[in-house]
Amino acid sequence: MTDPYPQRIVCMTEETTETLYLLGEERRIVGISGFTVRPPRARREKPRVSAFTSAKIDRILELQPDLVLGFSDLQADIAADLVRGGVEVHVFNHRSVAGILGMILTLGGMIGCGDKARALVASLESGLDGIRTAAAALPRRPRVYFEEWDEPQISGIRWVSELVELAGGIDCFPELARESLGRNRIIADPLEVPRRAPDIILGSWCGKKFRPERVAARPGWQDVPAVRDGQLFEVKSSIILQPGPAGLTDGVREIQRRIVGWASVQAGQRSLRVDPPRP
Repeated sequence: MTDPYPQRIVCMTEETTETLYLLGEERRIVGISGFTVRPPRARREKPRVSAFTSAKIDRILELQPDLVLGFSDLQADIAADLVRGGVEVHVFNHRSVAGILGMILTLGGMIGCGDKARALVASLESGLDGIRTAAAALPRRPRVYFEEWDEPQISGIRWVSELVELAGGIDCFPELARESLGRNRIIADPLEVPRRAPDIILGSWCGKKFRPERVAARPGWQDVPAVRDGQLFEVKSSIILQPGPAGLTDGVREIQRRIVGWASVQAGQRSLRVDPPRP
């Protein structure tokens, strides 16, 4: 019997590509985003037919896909052009950890691989449970500022905020996590970050290299605990800025590593401050 599910899929963002590879269904992929780096073999095996806000519509149509997968309002115009070209398109718009897991289940159902998708979700949830358990043992939770972009300063991606909390941190800007659009997550006053006194600063400048020294040199930031203690670190965009499996594996583990490192430094400082025994 002929498989009735999509056989020629174009993935215009990385998270669906990675998910299909993890499901063992990469044979269905006929085109990917040029920003795809996970898994590395995808760039060698699949033609690149889109960026994020642009795509080679004619090239996609030449591939004769029976399904194109996109993400968010930023790809709405591309999706509309493809629909007008007679292509079936599904645009995901998830923003949370639960949404990422839901995306995997939905995609698995769309290609007739529900059981494999449920197994993958169970594995990811198990890993997150382990990180949550480890976080509960921390003696103190650090305040964490995550910066998605530097000019203007943008923070508050919901799944990142949730992963920071899950790994044992306290997101400095939890109110921004309610906003899906980047323009609504701009920190208008740069001095608001120092006022919230982050213990750790994590940066992922959307593909541009994070520069801790530039952050530390910002006017009024010198007394920020993270700056004072040298707790400024890059998190690669490929493992945290795509709403897919990467964030729930390598991304959250990197956040956890920085939080645990901070906790170790704090423990060492406390031991140095212990009063000597009385005679």
